[in-house]
Amino acid sequence: MPKLKPSTQAARREHILDAAERCFARSGFHRTTMQDICREAQVSPGALYLYFSSKEELIAGIAERDRTHLAQQLAELGKAGDLIAALRRIAEHYSIEEPRHKRVLCMEIAAESTRNPVVGEIFRSVDRYVTDSFAQLFAEAQKAGRINPVFPPQLLAQIIVLIGDGLFWRRAVDPDYDAETMLPALVQLVSTLINPVSDGSPQKQVASDSAASR
Repeated sequence: MPKLKPSTQAARREHILDAAERCFARSGFHRTTMQDICREAQVSPGALYLYFSSKEELIAGIAERDRTHLAQQLAELGKAGDLIAALRRIAEHYSIEEPRHKRVLCMEIAAESTRNPVVGEIFRSVDRYVTDSFAQLFAEAQKAGRINPVFPPQLLAQIIVLIGDGLFWRRAVDPDYDAETMLPALVQLVSTLINPVSDGSPQKQVASDSAASR
């Protein structure tokens, strides 16, 4: 059999991960079998095991793919002129645009992390990455004078992640949940916590007046 091109291998790997996501979200981690994933992806067992030897490896592949995507979003977020608007776009992507089964999958992985040590380590690793990445973003924005947050960057990041967890959970468990109606209020809340600073804003004016009085 001729060796597949790297691009073809990558595409097949993505196709299998997509199929695994749908299976795990539909049937749960334990009820889903590798044979189920083969049928969903329309690949042979040999083709599946060429890329992933277990369901845990599939979860790890899904998590790493999501982590890579988030890293790209955070890199763009750090360069965004309007931090709050950029955060809103990310929230819209995860709470409105992405298929609901992805949020169900997140809940399934979270539940499995309490029982399966391998999945637990994957889950906690991603959770630490997300929180630490937001904390670094907020610390850099604060240092640059772009925000004057209510809480220290690490605590602020934890709060933002908690809000995101709530959005994920509600989207997963309530098919009728209207994220579009709720999102503006959440964005306003997040904006209050982050407290963005623009030229001529009261925050900068207070700082300027304080410096001038010394």
